[in-house]
Amino acid sequence: MTETAISHPREVFDLQGQSQAEASFEDARARGRLHHAWLLTGPEGVGKATFAYRAARRLLGAPHDPDHGLLGSSPGHPVSRQVAARSHPDLLVLEREGPDGKPRRIIPVDDARRLAEFFSKSPASAPHRVAIIDAADDLNVNAANAILKTLEEPPPRGVLLMVAHAPGRLLPTIRSRCRRLAFGPLETGAAAAFVQNRLDIDIEQATRLAVMADGAPGRALVLAAGQALAMDDAARDLLADLPELDDTRALSLAEKFRGGEGAIQFALLFERLSRRVHDLATLRAGRGDGGLDRWAEAWETLQRLPREVEGLNLDRADAFYTAMSDLRRAARA
Repeated sequence: MTETAISHPREVFDLQGQSQAEASFEDARARGRLHHAWLLTGPEGVGKATFAYRAARRLLGAPHDPDHGLLGSSPGHPVSRQVAARSHPDLLVLEREGPDGKPRRIIPVDDARRLAEFFSKSPASAPHRVAIIDAADDLNVNAANAILKTLEEPPPRGVLLMVAHAPGRLLPTIRSRCRRLAFGPLETGAAAAFVQNRLDIDIEQATRLAVMADGAPGRALVLAAGQALAMDDAARDLLADLPELDDTRALSLAEKFRGGEGAIQFALLFERLSRRVHDLATLRAGRGDGGLDRWAEAWETLQRLPREVEGLNLDRADAFYTAMSDLRRAARA
């Protein structure tokens, strides 16, 4: 499978399946009733950040380009080029990516405090000043409180766009001061078509990725980059062998878990095993089969071990064999 590089949302100019959210935002903008803070909610990978950059480009003065949809603008326009280059003076982006380009665990409070200073100034060259937080879920408690201070004193000609994968975790006072726009997953066929258009794969593979991603196209591309199809195949084969364990297959998988890239493979295998075990247990329960307690324990192990491996720096291969031991016991029950 030949993959297309995953573009950052600031470099994406098309958005599928979110016309209702775009129409709501454009209606408010066109009528001069633009709220100062927008909470963009929905599953990860459905286009919330892409929408935020599309809206930002329009608010910063890029004209409408109908070839790219309701909130579309031309990639060649000076505003679009400045946004893509992260050089527009009236756009501030808070994200986990640090100054060195490496992802951080959170968006720190020092970054969040920049928001008040940014909005205290008038636009330098655009109709508005725009800030994007991608994602609000990554704000720690102090950073969230710093954001709240800005929301309590709305800036003139300032618009804040906050991506939120799990809005229920945000402070109620933050949620209450924002207008919410909901973004839903795409229908499986539409998500599969999107994936196939971006990757050199057949429709069967694209559909598998779309289903794995629960209709979130961005998530499907991330899964493809992490070799999710191979890990799903491996999960299927491991479960088919139970209660036996193919030592050659297990050793080959354990070798994939070494090094930095191994973390992705490990997480994906456990995710696919968890999903397949859940489906298997549901099927067995419907048939009235016994041994469900063992399968429930194995599923809990699959859910727990990746968190422990990441938090306690445990050996991934050891965790893999522990999970397989639980699965073998469940298959024998």
